[in-house]
Amino acid sequence: MSEVMLLEEIQSRFESEWVLLEDPETTGSLEIKSGKVLWHSKDRDEVYRKARELQPTHSAILYTGTLPEEMAVIL
Repeated sequence: MSEVMLLEEIQSRFESEWVLLEDPETTGSLEIKSGKVLWHSKDRDEVYRKARELQPTHSAILYTGTLPEEMAVIL
């Protein structure tokens, strides 16, 4: 994929998937607004492996679903 997509487009196209974005555009509080989708999968580990393989200079990984209550997010 080579097109820059808005967050709303990414969320609707890749529902409940992990998405690797290149050159994400963010707000002042680092919330993702848009980016170029490099890879997506329902399998989080697959997306992380692809990120290590591609080694994009400026990237973000986004989950488009709802995280379970018992899951902790570490930044």
